[in-house]
Amino acid sequence: MQNKKTLILGATPNPSRYAYLAAERLTNKNHDIVPVGIKKGEVFGKEIEHQTDNQELTIHNDIDTITLYVGVRNQPEWYNYILETNPKRIIFNPGTENPELMQKAREKGIEVEVACTLVMLGSGQY
Repeated sequence: MQNKKTLILGATPNPSRYAYLAAERLTNKNHDIVPVGIKKGEVFGKEIEHQTDNQELTIHNDIDTITLYVGVRNQPEWYNYILETNPKRIIFNPGTENPELMQKAREKGIEVEVACTLVMLGSGQY
């Protein structure tokens, strides 16, 4: 199976959240993860990257997939970061569907999927 380096946008150290479960399952299936969000902490040995007052977020240029766990109303502040990262695809998990961001991604040649990362991993469609 090919390793698909996955940026988890909306990562959290809270084990009751779907973003945490995605990090766990991606790690268990040997996909490299890059957790990014507003929460501090770590998930599965990776520090959650977050913006600080004096430091911008690192733009990763080797990301296969961004899986979104940020609600639509909080997404606009992430648009530039997502589009500059330029992944091969973005997975819009339930509750994150955003026609505006989907259009911007498609215009850059980024594949858009409205799906659930956990279901995709469980069914071998990832």
